[in-house]
This record gives sequence, C-alpha cells and structure tokens, in this order.
Amino acid sequence: MFSLLNGLRNYSEQAIQAAKYIGQGFSVTTDHMNRSPMTIQYPYEKLIPSERFRGRIHFEFDKCIACEVCVRVCPINLPVVDWELKKDLRKKQLKNYSIDFGICIFCGNCVEYCPTNCLSMTEEYELSTYDRHDLNYDQIALGRLPTPAVLDPMIQPIWNLNYLPKGLMEGHSNSRTITHFE
Repeated sequence: MFSLLNGLRNYSEQAIQAAKYIGQGFSVTTDHMNRSPMTIQYPYEKLIPSERFRGRIHFEFDKCIACEVCVRVCPINLPVVDWELKKDLRKKQLKNYSIDFGICIFCGNCVEYCPTNCLSMTEEYELSTYDRHDLNYDQIALGRLPTPAVLDPMIQPIWNLNYLPKGLMEGHSNSRTITHFE
C-alpha cells in the first residue's frame, strides 16, 4: 500500500513538472507571436556593421613597399603583387596590386600583418555582381573608399539589430521605422 502511494506521488510530481515545462514553452511561443516583425527594408535601410567588421579591403598604393607579406600570410596566397627592382635605388617599386574578392575568405590576415598599414578593412559588404570577373579589384578599385551608410542621405541606418534586450526596439508598422534608444 505504501509503495502504491509513493508511486502515485512520484507520478503526480512528474506530471506537474511536465505541465510546468509545457507552460514555459507556451509562454515563450506567445511572447514571440505578440512581437512586431523586425524586417529591414533593404535598399532604403541598412544595418551598420560592427566596428571590427571585415568587409572589402581598402588599399593605399603610395604606402605599399611590395614586401609581399600579405601574400605570405594569406591562407590562399590571394593578393597578386607585381613589382620591379630599381637597381639604382636598390628598392622594389610596386607596379600592380590586385585582390579577387570572389576567392577571398575575408580572414583579415593581410591587413593585420601589413608592416606599412597600407591595407585596411572597410564596412562595404555589397560585392555582388553578374560577372565573377568583376570581383577582381585592381589597385584603383581597391583605393576607392565606400560611402559610409551613416552619411548616405538616401539610407536610413539601423544600429545593432541583433542582441538588443527586449523593449529597446519597436517593429515595423506601415509608416514607422525601427527605433533604437541608447
């Protein structure tokens, strides 16, 4: 008789625990159902990348000494450095520098190990093209700095959509945009 009551008590405790877990899951589901959509209207609104975002590489031709450290530290030997030796100055002179962003893995090693800091990462992440050969940037294309999304008057910048505590953002309705309160 005592074992029957003990078994019944254990069963009821397990049933209550299971009901509690189901209730917690249901509360999470209803919480997500009651939130407004967090959609970004892409061409007109852009996420601002974080400070250490690794986007397209910017190259400064005048600073480069053609040491080829960027090629040696690149996991795929990607940057193509063309130079010629000036015998009278006993120095290398850079002729051409190019990076193919169709192959680049954006690891940032070239930027980190460059002794003259002629390479830097930008916040540009829109590199899509219809022809893969257009992703091969020479020193002229690498030298152009992108327009920051914060300064573009046609774009509504959105700061840190991810990882914000609940209550700091409002979702989209017909005419409102995402609001961030700092």
